[in-house]
Amino acid sequence: MMKLKYPICCGLDVHKNVIVATIVITNKDGISEYRQKSFSTINSDIQRFHNWLIENHCYRVCMESTGKYWIPIFNYLENDMDVCLTHPKYVKAIKGKKTDKKDSKWIADLYKFDLARCSFIPPKDFRQLRELARYRFKLVCMKSSEKNRIQNCMAVSNVGIASVLSDPFGKTAMEIMSYLPEHTADSIDEKAVRIAKAGNYLKPMMVQCALAAIKNKKQPYFAVKYGRIKKRRGHKKAIIAIARMMMVCIYHMVSEKKPFTPTDYEELMNPQEHVARVVLNENNVFAYLESLGYDSSKLVKRNDN
Repeated sequence: MMKLKYPICCGLDVHKNVIVATIVITNKDGISEYRQKSFSTINSDIQRFHNWLIENHCYRVCMESTGKYWIPIFNYLENDMDVCLTHPKYVKAIKGKKTDKKDSKWIADLYKFDLARCSFIPPKDFRQLRELARYRFKLVCMKSSEKNRIQNCMAVSNVGIASVLSDPFGKTAMEIMSYLPEHTADSIDEKAVRIAKAGNYLKPMMVQCALAAIKNKKQPYFAVKYGRIKKRRGHKKAIIAIARMMMVCIYHMVSEKKPFTPTDYEELMNPQEHVARVVLNENNVFAYLESLGYDSSKLVKRNDN
């Protein structure tokens, strides 16, 4: 027989918008009484949940570590309760008709016999320092990524500062990079610098535009082009092709100040009204010429002469 560890405890099934709580109270004879209640995850309802636990003299709580939803509940209860955070695999219920209430009761039953393995949660001051350290690490990684991008742009623009200076981002290097665009415009292709910087963002942006264009049902021009290319080349190459087509169209529209009028627009949009192309071969060439008003017998005589 399993030994009872916690006569009064609570099991929680935490979701994004609701908390299902089950308090189990076990007497000396081993008979358990269950009290269930649901609360929302807004602060006022979490306060009601906190007061409900105290009213029932329950100071031990067990819940799953589901996503990030457990964190506000844990932060609210940790000062007054002994909160056990456990991995879902340790409190996984038996397969069958699962409900939130059944899951909450199952967690409470496991916890009262101390069968739920609790995870280590550092104190609040440690958690705050850990968040700061992780955020600083993320910023350092972002800084390194930006430095690499700047070096690539300078290399494309034929500015080899990294080959001359030991620190391409030191004081001397930064002064040189500030001086060059202002005083040596003839020796530096500023346009190439701008293109290199924009290139990192232009391609993914045009791909996003292409993905949106092929879903447009009111103007399905690019959707039709995409469908034809996809049959031969696949999705990825078709999207890149559509992005390039859109870029070419934008270039001509801006440089020539003309509206969007591709040469094959009518053919794609109105295939039934468009005149079908005639494929000529040795069997139908004379018949086609006769349909246009030519005398094929004269053409044959000229060819024989």
